[in-house]
Amino acid sequence: MITIAVDAMGGDHAPHPEVAGSLEALREQDVRILLVGKTARIKELLTAREAGGFQNRLEIVHAEEVVTMEDAASSALRKKKNSSLRVAADLVRHGRADGMVSAGNTGAVMATAKLVLGPLKGVDRPAIAAILPTTKGPCLLIDVGANVDCRPEHLEQFAVMGHFYSQQILGIPSPRVALMSIGEESSKGNDLTRQVFQALQAQKLNFIGNVEGRDIYHGKADVVACDGFVGNVILKVSESLAELFVSMLKEELSRSLTTKVGALLSKRAFRGLKKRIDYSEYGGAPLLGVKGACIICHGRSNPNAIKNAIRVAREFCENQINHRIESNLTAMLSRPARAEAREETTEKCTRS
Repeated sequence: MITIAVDAMGGDHAPHPEVAGSLEALREQDVRILLVGKTARIKELLTAREAGGFQNRLEIVHAEEVVTMEDAASSALRKKKNSSLRVAADLVRHGRADGMVSAGNTGAVMATAKLVLGPLKGVDRPAIAAILPTTKGPCLLIDVGANVDCRPEHLEQFAVMGHFYSQQILGIPSPRVALMSIGEESSKGNDLTRQVFQALQAQKLNFIGNVEGRDIYHGKADVVACDGFVGNVILKVSESLAELFVSMLKEELSRSLTTKVGALLSKRAFRGLKKRIDYSEYGGAPLLGVKGACIICHGRSNPNAIKNAIRVAREFCENQINHRIESNLTAMLSRPARAEAREETTEKCTRS
């Protein structure tokens, strides 16, 4: 049985969503959970929710310290070695858990996972992958904040890792992989995107070329690779637009008796729409490229988000995503191939 360590003290409203979400996961999934945090507080919540029926699959692991949203990542690593985040990572590192879930400080989660779990063989930089809803199904955007400055080989690795994750977790047999740029032509973009374009063409991926920001939500690609600066901007703008859309829709539907009746009649459709754009349905963002499964959730995650994050972590382990990445990455991204792609790009730029 897959075992997932849950950082019970990390989120904005911890430990309530973490405990409630873990119990929901135990009811619906074949999984074992280690709740990491302050024992007395967690026990209090478990008792209130009458969780005695899960004793064989639920364990509390005590951690006295808490990494707050205000803590710097480096400070959390050095000074809070008994935090719920660090203890959860240690459980994965030492084999007591297969993966970890945290809604805590994103920078601290990334830094802790990189240091404690370590990178996979062949991975220069782990990357955060976020799932975005589109008209044609989910799209995996990678990286969304772990790496602000990237070299061409980093984006190549992001594309390959995204390919395997989309294939195994999202169930897309041959994911359409694209590169985020400011135009579809291979000559568009900066030096980084032009070099990556040529390199990805040489790989055994279903590479469809460049896409622009507007193409994401039209479902043109299943995986979109970009550096963490661009990806984080896309993600944050997307989140705010979704919230704006829902807020404006509610405002318009409450303007008159007619619109209120229309809203009531369309309640099922609105419920379906909300589910499609609700971040909690996707659980969290996997940090691809580290040993073990590491799922990073929103700080404001509700129980449903935690439950689904645990599901994602379990599926990650069951589908052996890390094994697939590690066994294929080195062969697909050979140094000679990268050098050849860079030389070809440089030659084209010189001619133009």
